[in-house]
Amino acid sequence: MRENAIGSAALPATCGELVQGLLDGVPCLVSCPIDHYGTATVRLKPEPGWEVPPDVPKAVSALRVGLAYLGESPDGGRLQLTSDLPRGRGYGSSTADVGATLYALGQALGQSLAAPEVTRMAVEVEPSDSTIFPGLVLLDHRRGSFHKSLGPAPSLIVIVLDPGGEVDTLAYNREVSPESLRRFAAEHREAFALLEAGLTEHDWELIGKAATLSARTHQAVLLNPLLEATLDVCQVLGGLGVCRAHSGTILGLLCEPARTPPDELLRRARAMIPECVQIHLRRLVDGGPR
Repeated sequence: MRENAIGSAALPATCGELVQGLLDGVPCLVSCPIDHYGTATVRLKPEPGWEVPPDVPKAVSALRVGLAYLGESPDGGRLQLTSDLPRGRGYGSSTADVGATLYALGQALGQSLAAPEVTRMAVEVEPSDSTIFPGLVLLDHRRGSFHKSLGPAPSLIVIVLDPGGEVDTLAYNREVSPESLRRFAAEHREAFALLEAGLTEHDWELIGKAATLSARTHQAVLLNPLLEATLDVCQVLGGLGVCRAHSGTILGLLCEPARTPPDELLRRARAMIPECVQIHLRRLVDGGPR
């Protein structure tokens, strides 16, 4: 083991999920990765003890899980996280922290970790986003038992609408059981099928339909008061559809930059959305570590 070895990794944030729900009785999701990142740096030290940030218990838990999985016990080290992602709104902040920490730890220890390994460790801490994997991926986000690559992310704009607020994701996943979602199984299957077809056929309209169906269906599980107004804005702007955080508060307008310049889309959206809602212009990107 190299003393003072350093590992660093970044994972993208999310604008919630493109689709989330039951598939063959298993809760699954396809995250909506955006070009906003959380970074973790791990530095090994010969001195005993670990220096960790005081307010990121999930990343610290991931560090412990990673050390046990890798069978390593360095004398000490330092974990540093760099992120300005709000918590509990659907930005995937916990997965960014946890996944980046595990990738950085493996790098510092000279052990390259594959995405399925990182996911299996991550779900020991809490359910995970699929941003740990490259591209867009369908994932059993609670157990990490399977994943399916859906290919690279298309070049779409995501106008993120952030009304604030917070959802406790751990409590949400305890309360929303697979059994409680079974009445929506048909809608979930259709949404996943639309998304996969859209990515396979390069038909971005289908992606928008998939996201909108998933967002609307989830209103019966977790109401987002801004959804209907956002759908109206999407129609006026000629957007593809609306995605949402299924265990958070944010929403996203999915748009093709070739139709309308992104800055124009942002200007028009701001004119139609209440001033209390923060609006950010982002791009859909591939998942996976940088």
